[in-house]
Amino acid sequence: MQSNGSGQGQESTDLSCLNSAQNGESSTAGGTHSNGLLSSTDNGNGVGTSNGSATGPGSGTSAAPTASGSEVGSLKKKKRLSQAEEDVIRLIGQHLHGLGLNQTVDLLMQESGCRLEHSSATKFRNHVMEGEWDKAENDLNELRALMHSPNAIVRMKFLLLQQKYLEYLEDGKVLEALQVLRGELTPLKYNTDRIHVLSGYLMCSHAEDLKAKAEWEGKGTASRCRLLDKLQTYLPPSVMLPPRRMQTLLRQAVELQRDRCLYHNTKLDSSLDSVSLLLDHVCSRSVLHSPHWKQFPCYTQQILTEHCNEVWFCKFSNDGTKLATGSKDTTVIIWQVDPETHQLKLLRTLEGHAYGVSYLAWSPDDMYLIACGPDDCSELWLWNVQTGELRTKMSQSHEDSLTSVAWNPDGKRFVTGGQRGQFYQCDLDGNLLDSWEGVRVQCLWCLGDGRAVLASDTHQRIRGYNFEDLTDRNIVQEDHPIMSFTVSKNGRLALLNVATQGVHLWDLQDRVLVRKYQGVTQGFYTIHSCFGGHNEDFIASGSEDHKVYIWHRRGELPIAELTGHTRTVNCVSWNPVIPGLLASASDDGTVRVWGPAPFLDSQEADGLNENCSNMDS
Repeated sequence: MQSNGSGQGQESTDLSCLNSAQNGESSTAGGTHSNGLLSSTDNGNGVGTSNGSATGPGSGTSAAPTASGSEVGSLKKKKRLSQAEEDVIRLIGQHLHGLGLNQTVDLLMQESGCRLEHSSATKFRNHVMEGEWDKAENDLNELRALMHSPNAIVRMKFLLLQQKYLEYLEDGKVLEALQVLRGELTPLKYNTDRIHVLSGYLMCSHAEDLKAKAEWEGKGTASRCRLLDKLQTYLPPSVMLPPRRMQTLLRQAVELQRDRCLYHNTKLDSSLDSVSLLLDHVCSRSVLHSPHWKQFPCYTQQILTEHCNEVWFCKFSNDGTKLATGSKDTTVIIWQVDPETHQLKLLRTLEGHAYGVSYLAWSPDDMYLIACGPDDCSELWLWNVQTGELRTKMSQSHEDSLTSVAWNPDGKRFVTGGQRGQFYQCDLDGNLLDSWEGVRVQCLWCLGDGRAVLASDTHQRIRGYNFEDLTDRNIVQEDHPIMSFTVSKNGRLALLNVATQGVHLWDLQDRVLVRKYQGVTQGFYTIHSCFGGHNEDFIASGSEDHKVYIWHRRGELPIAELTGHTRTVNCVSWNPVIPGLLASASDDGTVRVWGPAPFLDSQEADGLNENCSNMDS
């Protein structure tokens, strides 16, 4: 391993650039300057010329200003590197060293006057990589004075001795390993639980058994590099840079750019090979044929016209393979999503809902689908989606209003209710398990713990109900009626459609209003919004102005307005598995399926923009 400029006999703990002389000359006598000239002194008489004769009064030799005087003058005027510039040089040096360009690193350190790492750290690194454990342990004594936390020496020593112990075991040197365990590791009185585990490895019959039980790569470069990465975390960066520091900084920069991108809708790839470091990350909607835009649903890829009346609800299944739509025409249609083309094809029609279908809920395993009707409907239907058979048709009383439903996470129970004061918990056969009197339910949701049920009511609030201990508590209080709400996958956020106000985002844990989203037209119609996209970074909602609005969760202004429907858009559903697939249901009798824009020429892209309003500033 190259010393990278640290083996020049300089034992100073100052790790800044070594061009500390005010005239900017190299710290190494007779060394090479940045201009490639060799500096020398002729017994202090002057700067040597190319013919070796000294210049000075009466020397009889003319000075060569272009070769010596002007160059030396420029060196004297050389500006001392700032701390940031030193850091960058060290980062570049570390990266080049990782690529094996050691001579380049040496030249960089020499020319800049910087030091890649402290000389003691270099020795320590070399001894660890060569498996010279006694020398590496001695190096720790030199490093102790450079560390902010001297107590870390014990932890570093423990890691060294652990590697030493394992390598002895792999080599079959059981007695030596036992001596390390008893005579060196145990006296440290550190991490005794780990020492007990290490002692168990003495029983391993062969090297492969040891590697498997210890989850260890074995003696060699790989395990020692991993050890060095752990050891470096205890050393200040001024002594030894953290492992692969430049790659870490670049990856953080890429992730931050993606995180701030309003339109990014794909899984973050931690590999730098998947991006260009020469350009900023951009998912601009003004460039619809850009590959960065290929996962954002802004284009009508399909219009489903099989319903013959207003479509009140739509919902993708949990596995993303099906879409269920409910209509005033008394039918539920199940659509199959093609996994390759993402086109939807009619799978089956479920008929007989006399009052129409205004709400649908998939069971957690997507085997069943429950359908509810509007306010004057006292029945709900539980369908087996696989067979198309009606398993349960439930009605407790003809005076009931069962307009909303939510599945318990166990898939064996569900809760249902309506605005006439019904609030039931039932099994799959429709048998009543529990009821809560006097709650006028507008919308329901079961949380992931399987115990709490959230219900919005006619008092402009959302309350939590526990059917096990019969307790309830207030969670959200609005000033206007809550027409519908949905909850994020992690159960932390709730998205509300509030009459005359629009779409509101609440934090259920802190019980605070996080954000009010602008643009949507929301009166007293029941409109259902949703979370969606990768990591649920986006929010979509229908609107009474016939549009679909999309926001980034962090921004109040819409980033897209999708046009095409001709009447109120009642419901939107974002596919939970395919981030670029969105469905919307409207009073115009159609369901629109929105997908990524195809690759278009500029003229076609202009036409597409008319149906997908550009909200970029």
